[in-house]
Amino acid sequence: MIRLYNTKTRSKVDFESLTRGKVGMYVCGPTVYNYIHIGNARTFMSFDIVRRYLLWRGFDVTFVQNVTDVDDKIINKANEEGRSASEVAAEYTEAFIADMRAAGVMDPDIRPKATEEIPEMIELIEELIESGHAYAVEGDVYFNVRSYAAYGELSGRNVDEMESGHRELRADGAGLEDRKHDPLDFAVWKAAKPGEPSWASPWGEGRPGWHIECSAMSRKYLGLPFDIHGGGADLVFPHHENERAQSEAACGCTFANYWMHGGMLQVNSEKMSKSLGNFKLLRDVLETVDADTLRFLMLQTHYRSPLDFSDERLAEAGAALGRIRNAVKNLDWLVENAADAPSPLDLRALMERTREAKMAFILAMDDDFNTCKALGAVFDFIAEVNAQTAGKTISLSDVPPVRDARELIVGLMGVFGIEVATAGDADTAGADYPAEVVALAADIAGFDGSDAALAVGALLDARADARASKDWARADAVRDGLGALGFVIEDTPQGARVAFEG
Repeated sequence: MIRLYNTKTRSKVDFESLTRGKVGMYVCGPTVYNYIHIGNARTFMSFDIVRRYLLWRGFDVTFVQNVTDVDDKIINKANEEGRSASEVAAEYTEAFIADMRAAGVMDPDIRPKATEEIPEMIELIEELIESGHAYAVEGDVYFNVRSYAAYGELSGRNVDEMESGHRELRADGAGLEDRKHDPLDFAVWKAAKPGEPSWASPWGEGRPGWHIECSAMSRKYLGLPFDIHGGGADLVFPHHENERAQSEAACGCTFANYWMHGGMLQVNSEKMSKSLGNFKLLRDVLETVDADTLRFLMLQTHYRSPLDFSDERLAEAGAALGRIRNAVKNLDWLVENAADAPSPLDLRALMERTREAKMAFILAMDDDFNTCKALGAVFDFIAEVNAQTAGKTISLSDVPPVRDARELIVGLMGVFGIEVATAGDADTAGADYPAEVVALAADIAGFDGSDAALAVGALLDARADARASKDWARADAVRDGLGALGFVIEDTPQGARVAFEG
């Protein structure tokens, strides 16, 4: 049974989908006025993994993620650059999709754009007015917060203690707050201003408020209620609180059964901001590290907890991911070099541990998608497999269980959207050897190339020559140099090989 933390109840609860075997999932997408930063990326990667895990567990998932392509920020950006809002939105929508694909995030099943769903928003606003939950004033429409008794339940706030927030000003300088029935009421439709994009409505030309967009689009594509609504923790209030209020007020039903929110991201233990000079765009980060390494860093912290991003942590993530990839390489080598000889392995123990490792992974992920604990299960399994297979040549009868162990590691990492199996061709065979082996081979073996895999081969040849001439110091230098890089040399009937020291 999958258990997840429901923001509304502030507790872990059993997850039961509305329709057996199916999950409807809505995750708030970007407002497209700039490139996304790594804080945005963390949210999208977290819910990508939730989605992937649900798919792996056999659910038929319908994943909807919107694009807010009309908003004050987009309009302001367009005015600054002398362009139309639609041009700005189109550019950054395309950039967002490209960045998500570069980060290994699956495309949503449905990606509605706010500007293409205006009729559905108007219909929802009309329902709110007819039921007494919204009112029109001079072309604007406001949601009557106090008409919805459950307002504040999602964010845990008391409506009587809330403040109205910043004042909005009309063009003539009069306060928009003065026209509201209550300072807490929020706009679901905004009257048109000169030079801004607008659409015809029963209340005159205007555009939708931010909160009404997600309410209309989730209702259209998933129906009400639906299973999971997700987003960053910064959206709980006011966006998701308002979204829930207007949706449930209109339909008289539950909006989303479960609310999930991801934790915030810091850079070097500080809040990410342009003023601190630590603001990092996703596309810039992906120019320095591969997507798998970035995803691995994200996995090491539970999705609801704050995540500290740093170059040091990225390097540690890359090294840890390299250990997993080298473990897979070691198993591939064992399978490829299996001999017609008695088995050196405890096959029953290996098969049992393979089953146990998969179950440990499932138990961790079933517990509110605990990726850090699930990663621990993978590493524990790798350590045990390495301990049983190190320095051995397996028999032909060992191949199926060893291959099963290998496929489990590859498959579990695949749930996280991370590729750990190499293609096996000559161009990629040495991709996971650190660059330092080239310098080591140049120093000890006179290697003058740049390919890490060829450098390792040169080191093994130099060690063989040294041992043949009883130059133990040189042979030990090869062993110790590779050992410092996290590798061991294993002597097998098929010759020496370099394996990860795990």
